[in-house]
Amino acid sequence: MRQGHLILVTGLPGTGKTTLARALASRYRVPLIAKDTIKEPLLDVIGATDRGQSRRLSDASFAVLFAVARECVNSGNDLVLEGNFRPGEHESEVRALNARTAQVLCRATDSVRIARLKARATDPSRHAGHRDAESAELRPPEPLDFLALPGERLVFDSDAISWADIEYDRLLALLDCLDRWHQSGAVTLVGDR
Repeated sequence: MRQGHLILVTGLPGTGKTTLARALASRYRVPLIAKDTIKEPLLDVIGATDRGQSRRLSDASFAVLFAVARECVNSGNDLVLEGNFRPGEHESEVRALNARTAQVLCRATDSVRIARLKARATDPSRHAGHRDAESAELRPPEPLDFLALPGERLVFDSDAISWADIEYDRLLALLDCLDRWHQSGAVTLVGDR
């Protein structure tokens, strides 16, 4: 059986990773497994009254994400995984998937990321359990980095406030690299790390 392809989209909250992951899943016609898609029903059923409980639900959501991803990859499916994957914590789970992996690290300047979080806080379609308003007021977290894994790495910087304002040259360059990686399996991608 051929080795599956896995595109892992990561970054801090408010960096555009969910929007990008949805676009990539659509482009490659593969399933998207997003951590928040799992976490939100858990918030509805179990709830989280503080950041510690929210973190435990995130840990549980990642455990479910990796279990479902394992089943999909073992069935021969390519996937897009999206979440704020934690270097030093999630590498073994990704390695266990035994898939060719490309990582896309989404970044935005702190001012734009905070503006996005504040806008989400008033968006009725955004789950309140994410505590976006509270997150926007906290000291900026340490930036996330790539997981320590072999495979391709790309950085996607975007300070666009909406998908309509995205810098298409950067997006097209990212898509071109991912297309070549996805089709040939031999392309080395270069990000602006």
